[in-house]
Amino acid sequence: MEPSAKEDPQPKPRLIVRLGIFLASHHVLFSVLCCSAGIIALLFLPSLAKNTYLSENALIPGSANPLFSSEDVTEANKFIKGIEAAAGESRGGMEMPKFIVQQMKDLGAEVCYHKFLPHSKHFHPLKFFTSMTNDLAVRPNGTYSNSGTNTIGIIRAPRGDGKEAIVLVTPYNPQKVQANEVLSLALGFSVFSLLSRAAWLSKDIVWLSADSQFGEYTAVSAWLNQYHNPMFVGGVKHELDGIAEKAEFTDFKRAGTMAAALIFKVGETRKYGDRDSVTMYAEASNGQMPNLDLLNVVHYLAVHRQGFRVNIETISSLLSSAWLRAIAEVIHTLGSILRKINPDWKLDITASDYVEGTANLASSIYNQALGVPTGSHGAFRDYQVDAVSLEFSPTFYIRNENAKSSFLVRGGRLLEGVVRSVNNLLEKFHQSFFLYFLTAPSKFISVGVYMIPFALLVAPLPIVAAALANGGRKKENSIDSSKTKGSADNLQMEGGSWKWLQAARVLLVIQIWAVIVSLLPYYISQIPDGTPIQSSVIWVVLAILMLIVLYAMFGSPYSAGVEWKLLKATMITSISIGLGLMSIINFATAQLGALIVIPMCLFSRPLKAQLGMSFLPRTVLCASNILLAIFGFPPAALLIIKGLSKGSWTVDLGDFWASMEFLWEWSSATYLYLFLVHLPCWLLCIHVLLHPCREVGSKVKRE
Repeated sequence: MEPSAKEDPQPKPRLIVRLGIFLASHHVLFSVLCCSAGIIALLFLPSLAKNTYLSENALIPGSANPLFSSEDVTEANKFIKGIEAAAGESRGGMEMPKFIVQQMKDLGAEVCYHKFLPHSKHFHPLKFFTSMTNDLAVRPNGTYSNSGTNTIGIIRAPRGDGKEAIVLVTPYNPQKVQANEVLSLALGFSVFSLLSRAAWLSKDIVWLSADSQFGEYTAVSAWLNQYHNPMFVGGVKHELDGIAEKAEFTDFKRAGTMAAALIFKVGETRKYGDRDSVTMYAEASNGQMPNLDLLNVVHYLAVHRQGFRVNIETISSLLSSAWLRAIAEVIHTLGSILRKINPDWKLDITASDYVEGTANLASSIYNQALGVPTGSHGAFRDYQVDAVSLEFSPTFYIRNENAKSSFLVRGGRLLEGVVRSVNNLLEKFHQSFFLYFLTAPSKFISVGVYMIPFALLVAPLPIVAAALANGGRKKENSIDSSKTKGSADNLQMEGGSWKWLQAARVLLVIQIWAVIVSLLPYYISQIPDGTPIQSSVIWVVLAILMLIVLYAMFGSPYSAGVEWKLLKATMITSISIGLGLMSIINFATAQLGALIVIPMCLFSRPLKAQLGMSFLPRTVLCASNILLAIFGFPPAALLIIKGLSKGSWTVDLGDFWASMEFLWEWSSATYLYLFLVHLPCWLLCIHVLLHPCREVGSKVKRE
């Protein structure tokens, strides 16, 4: 009997579906290629750095002749003598703030004091994402107790409307003032004095003399908190022995919206170098950076106008690294070959420049990934104000009057030039980059370039997860082909959906455990007189006990009978989501995390499943799995990063507690990443390695 009609041919799947199936069937090779390409691309980043440039034409740095002259230096020297006399009269009193306020009054500025308390740093789970605020605390009789005093002066711009302001910050410690801090105050006063006479100002100038006896960041953060969140304190007595008027404390002066901020100070005298230098600090909380144009203005004026050497933070241990020198030679050779093939490929870089650029890049990534501000400029960035800290490092002795006068002239003109450029802006910084890494003061890597290594590392994750899930499902469906259709449907329900739910349940239990572990330090810190080592031991013991309790309540991954492939697929899916979310919050943390976690996830395999392999592949795979699991353990990863960044490889259990406490105190999102993403992934990887590797259909086949 002939068929009445031909059966319609099955339509071919779309190209992207066929490509996905092809990649899933070759996921091991695809993972190896992507991970290798990601690491190679990361090594090529220093050679891909571009020279900085000004995106905002209105800045036009250096277009006007500086007005800072020897007369301003004379004013600075008078200020130095007066501040030294005030420091000698009162140790820890109000003589220095009073003298600074009087000098600002003589210039016609509006002045006020700001009282603040030191920030009490401790673990508190409900205040993790809140900024460090400084509320006023008073004694029972209504007076301030153990507080600091900031002095603020405001110059109203003759051509402005009071809606914008530029902030200058000079930190000093009135309890124990140093010669370099006196010079910093003199530099700030001389610039403030010059700007009080400037007819070209269109933005108000705020000079904050920050009392840094409790830390520079604390003083600036407290003032910014009061500036943006007014507090009204009534009925408080100000017992200051008649030094200042009560109105100067109760009337908090404000200017307009902050366009930019400059924090500057004079550091210790360097014993080497042919010229004075300026070190720029730009990293703020959770990897935030100021607009690159602000750094470009500082660099251009410092180098090309005032003859300073501009530096950024670097990891000095990498500068003398032999293995990095060898990689630099290889990169230099490859770059030269590629340049001959195509002259437009500008990848050739000298070995010395590559080593220096890598050390600077590693420092930039590390500081951003740490999520902790490198200076008090981070307090401004929390309010979306572009700010940078400048630390001057003179090569002369502080008491050398001639060299000091030359330094004041060049430093004053640098600050004047930056203020002039920001004053020219009609809107906030927005033209240039906010997401970048620095490889040199004048070289940067933009977000479009440094995302390439991360994308290559992350690319295999969905492919491998799909391949593992598809492989487990095929194995379950092929257990017994002689069963009836109804029985097959039941088996699919029991072996497919159930297994996924069991794997998801394991992930949920581990995530609950991770949340509990991340909150334990709050309660451990309540133990009186606890050392970091004792706190670390208590933390580890409680974490292990909590894991045992949760497994006893909900079942362990092995008792639930979860296939290792489904468990690994769940782990990879979890880390994909975690890294994706972290890349939005702090990309540097996600980049470092991907470099450690992704190879550990992709190449993890039960140790028992490797017994059937030949000797060499089994040995290589087993050794790599164990090493990746060891290096992926958070304390071990912290030790490696500490060793590479600081050159110290000492092992101390208390260091981990101190580091985690440090991250929590600064509300770093890296803390959340370590305990809510990295630690669960590592534990799942350990479960995969120790999995008994029982096959789903083994019992059916035996029957």
